[in-house]
Amino acid sequence: MNVKEIANPRAKAFDEAPPRRVKVLFPLPLFKPYDYLAPPAAILPPGAFVRAPFGPREIIGVVWPGASDEAPPEKLKTIAERIDAPPLAGDLVDFIAWTAGYTMFPLGSVLRMVIRSGDFASPPKMQSGYVLSDVSPRRLTPQRQAVLAAAGAAPRTAADLAARAQVSDAVVRGLASSGGLSKVDLDPDPPFDAPDLSRSGHMLSEDQADGVAVIVQHINRGVHRTILIDGVTGAGKTEVYLEAVAAALAKDPTAQIAILIPEIALTVSFLSRVEERFGAAPAPWHSELTAAARRRTWRRVAEGQARIVVGARSTLFLPYQNLKLIIVDEEHDGAYKQEDGVIYHARDLAVARGAQNEFPVILASATPSLETVVNVDEGRYDAIGLPSRFSGATLPDISLIDMRADPAESGRWLSPPLAAAVSENLSASEQSLLFLNRRGYAPLTLCRRCGHKMTAPNSDTMLVEHRFENRLVCHHTGFSMPKPLACPACNAVDALAPCGPGVERVAEEARMRWPDAAISVLSSDTAPNPRSVRDVLDAMRDGAIDILIATQVAAKGHHFPNLTLVGVVDADLGLAGGDLRAAERTYQLLSQVTGRAGRAEKPGRALLQTYQSEAAVLKALVAGDRDAFLAAEAAGRRALSFPPYGRLAAIILRSRDETALDRAASALRDAAPNGDGVEVLGPARAPIYRLRGEMRMRFLVKARRDVNLQAYLHDWLRRVKSPSSVRRVVDINPYSFL
Repeated sequence: MNVKEIANPRAKAFDEAPPRRVKVLFPLPLFKPYDYLAPPAAILPPGAFVRAPFGPREIIGVVWPGASDEAPPEKLKTIAERIDAPPLAGDLVDFIAWTAGYTMFPLGSVLRMVIRSGDFASPPKMQSGYVLSDVSPRRLTPQRQAVLAAAGAAPRTAADLAARAQVSDAVVRGLASSGGLSKVDLDPDPPFDAPDLSRSGHMLSEDQADGVAVIVQHINRGVHRTILIDGVTGAGKTEVYLEAVAAALAKDPTAQIAILIPEIALTVSFLSRVEERFGAAPAPWHSELTAAARRRTWRRVAEGQARIVVGARSTLFLPYQNLKLIIVDEEHDGAYKQEDGVIYHARDLAVARGAQNEFPVILASATPSLETVVNVDEGRYDAIGLPSRFSGATLPDISLIDMRADPAESGRWLSPPLAAAVSENLSASEQSLLFLNRRGYAPLTLCRRCGHKMTAPNSDTMLVEHRFENRLVCHHTGFSMPKPLACPACNAVDALAPCGPGVERVAEEARMRWPDAAISVLSSDTAPNPRSVRDVLDAMRDGAIDILIATQVAAKGHHFPNLTLVGVVDADLGLAGGDLRAAERTYQLLSQVTGRAGRAEKPGRALLQTYQSEAAVLKALVAGDRDAFLAAEAAGRRALSFPPYGRLAAIILRSRDETALDRAASALRDAAPNGDGVEVLGPARAPIYRLRGEMRMRFLVKARRDVNLQAYLHDWLRRVKSPSSVRRVVDINPYSFL
């Protein structure tokens, strides 16, 4: 023992104290976090962002709660640095863990949805900004005067000032060199303006005011409750939940609100609507944003500075510091189900997050999902009814056109009654919407000589003809090719014929019938980004379009004051395929699209072309009896123990090796454990068996509502190790059966 140890007997114990360990989770398909050594004196609370070695490189991860393993310290790597970013809030860390368990996807894959890019966590490099200075430059040209007039106390980049003054960047920089402008640091991610809570919203009807009072009561009590705003199209549901947003922001000065909308195309107009209500633009979040705009929203949400966030389903996974209200608009919409990556339904996860953190969740729809309706009926959710349109507008009159009695002429797709109605509307200077939820010119191209169907390479998917571009396109894989002159199977020239109509083919017919009318087509092909969609919708709203031919892009969330006729070209389109939700989806989509008519002072009508006029869903639409339709739909689901009266999960096996796929499917089938209240169906080939070169087999697992389906699946799947050539995916509560 040396002198130092005698003088301070605690020194050895202190010097030899084991280094601090922390667990780090990386945004990779990992089921658990890993132990690391913390740098000396580093403060690393759970949720902190760090850079740490993983394999041959350093990547950004998150400090994760939990007990460390027993690995010797010498086998552990040391964290390189802590990233200068606000830590993930504890409730978000818990939500990530819960989501991973519920969806049965790796914990790190769920974290990946929060950390979309490592660049988001690191502050960006400051930009140069310019403001007016106290110095008057000696030489004032007209260009310099324009720059000074455009400048102010708020810093702007040289490019921004130059654009405002309509001069070159060199003029701005020259003015700065002469002292007329002062150079300052400018954050490239400026803060979002704070909502102005002193502003008043629109005057509310009695039903709207009563609904707001119910929601505000839950907000003020600080408790979780899921509340459905059930209102007909045009009833003013948005005004109700925007008042709820105002109440939540007023109650807590640091509260953050997430508003989920199903379509990116709705974002631009909806952002304007929120800005009008609160005098400040909300933070947007969707896939069409630039990388810089996404970084800005992510950073400002993580700092707690973005108070209102509007976006698509992934908005749910932004790094909120104090989330206090979630709104899911058009909660029934299938766009909330993510089918790739981590498979989840944003509506269901939104409700779970509100329940975990004790705040209200608002669902809004004119055609709520059966799952939501049953939850209301069984008392788990509250409901607010808005049975009438705002400002006295009436719902459209809906009629069926039986195509067996009134068929379209050969080579045409619009029946005589529908064509006559459009002509009548044109004579009255009123607008018409022809709806067909099928993109392109024709959904199928085949050879008249040999019957060959044009499909995508290495896929069983049909190629859709797009005549405007003279191309054949696969809407599942993205494959595209010029339309060939000859059949690739039999070499017959000019034998490839389009079968069936798409919106382009209906537009072709419309232009032949009404050559003097202003006709536009709206689909994700003709308007590939939100701005181009908005341009068409604005033209329709302003009366510049007489006939709009559109897919579901135009079906919801839009107000066209002079639209009085909606014609549905193929009302039967969604009823085929054996999907358990086919009738429900058809009812929802057709209710939404017919609801575009007659939303102002002029009454509206809708004509639905069908070969199945006896179908219950179409009869319910004509009668306006949604409750009877839902009751019949619920009875059918209950008899088969399908959701919401039972639980479903799909297991999908994918492989490029068909032999390995068949063996893996057989092994999994043989390993299925017996479970009380559980039924395993399959394996069976997926309806689209080949996709992008992979073959696909499916299992469907049905269970009673009281069965822990995830526990059953975990026990089953751990019994069989699939070969590396076979990929296995679990889909809890599947919406797609293709």
